Amino acid sequence: MPRNRENLKELADWIDPYRVTDGTKFRLKKIDPADTRGLKFHEGETDNKAEAARRLAAGVQWLAAEQDKLYAQDRRSLLLIFQAMDAAGKDSTIKHVMTGVNPQGVQVVAFKQPSPEELDHDWMWRCYRHIPERGRIGIFNRSYYEEVLVVRVHQEILRAQKLPPECISKNTFEQRLSDIAAIEDYLCRNGTTVLKFFLHVSRKEQKKRFLERLDEPSKNWKFAAADVKERAHWSEYMSAYEKAIRATATKSAPWFVVPADNKWFTRLVVVAAIVEALEKMQLKYPTIDESQRAELEQSRKLLLGEKKSG
Repeated sequence: MPRNRENLKELADWIDPYRVTDGTKFRLKKIDPADTRGLKFHEGETDNKAEAARRLAAGVQWLAAEQDKLYAQDRRSLLLIFQAMDAAGKDSTIKHVMTGVNPQGVQVVAFKQPSPEELDHDWMWRCYRHIPERGRIGIFNRSYYEEVLVVRVHQEILRAQKLPPECISKNTFEQRLSDIAAIEDYLCRNGTTVLKFFLHVSRKEQKKRFLERLDEPSKNWKFAAADVKERAHWSEYMSAYEKAIRATATKSAPWFVVPADNKWFTRLVVVAAIVEALEKMQLKYPTIDESQRAELEQSRKLLLGEKKSG
């Protein structure tokens, strides 16, 4: 993966098939969960495995360099949102892509079932208070999009959210999507770039990964019986994801619908999208003025003039 602005087009060519900036034209069925853009990597093909690892390592190195400038400049921030069905690889993608990045400049938040305190606030509160500060990369493992995904599929959750009766209607989810789009636009206009990733795994691949979790003792802890029960709602979830992406994909806060049947490919697309976004910020290390430079020179003289200690 190249590390210069002249090759940004190569990055764009790599991720454009999965970038959604105009939701009105989006159809989830057009994205193949097993797509790899012509790259192949199967068990035993060591050359392909080495190539995938090389590209990922180059992308991670590039990402780390840009993140260092983001942190030093302290003017912008980046919010990465990961959504997916269970076993799609959110955790491993975050782990592999962010390896080598300065942990001081990254904050990861995983959103699970709301706590009693969170239910005493509006549905956006628990996520909005974790929006990354300037100079940081914020990662949401699930997010406020759960309010138009799992809550849409299981509407008994909505009835348990302590909302006044007049706040619930047949338009509730469309209103929430509109609110999300407005908030993301607001964030972008205030220096926070928002990238949203839907790791698109197939139902067949999910079944395979669930069985691996059952068969391998070291993966048993990852398995939850409730995850299998959710498979009965697969079509409802796909419909909910499509509606969410169609309603909130914009040029300033795009969705990336990333094929997730091959984890190595998922990671390549994700790191490319993040690097492209950071490069477009045109980040630079802060410069100093003449008075600051004079202070540096004075400090140098003091250090050089110190007597050598034993």
